[in-house]
Amino acid sequence: MKNRRDKGRAKKRRDWGGVSLSAAAFGDLVREAFESLPEALRARIENVAILVEEETGPDSNGILEEDGELLGLYHGVPQTDRGFGYGNVLPDRIVIYQRPLERISRNLDELRENIRQTVVHEVGHYLGFDEAQLAELEGRMIRPPSRD
Repeated sequence: MKNRRDKGRAKKRRDWGGVSLSAAAFGDLVREAFESLPEALRARIENVAILVEEETGPDSNGILEEDGELLGLYHGVPQTDRGFGYGNVLPDRIVIYQRPLERISRNLDELRENIRQTVVHEVGHYLGFDEAQLAELEGRMIRPPSRD
């Protein structure tokens, strides 16, 4: 599809190695992050699957800068690029990468907030926000992580 985009959220690699969760526990944190979005934002989301993968794969090639850590990736056609004929398509996908998020997090609270930041960022790509709109959304919704 012509307007299909793959956009993601990345951070410089820093391996704190302090957090490791089961897939189920990590999935619960992703669900919690999505449910923490304002209802007005969640109401705009349809036909998108939010998935957790352990590590990045070949679909992330070309998205990262050197020494970067891909935390999440949006695959699909942003809502702003959908025309009248858009429909009858498979769901877009937001992929959240577990191990990279764990590697950059020093504790459970920081992991929780890093997951939330990543979910907010990828939902912004899904909604078709440009970089300025993403920065505004993140500024309103992202809490600084605790430094415990």
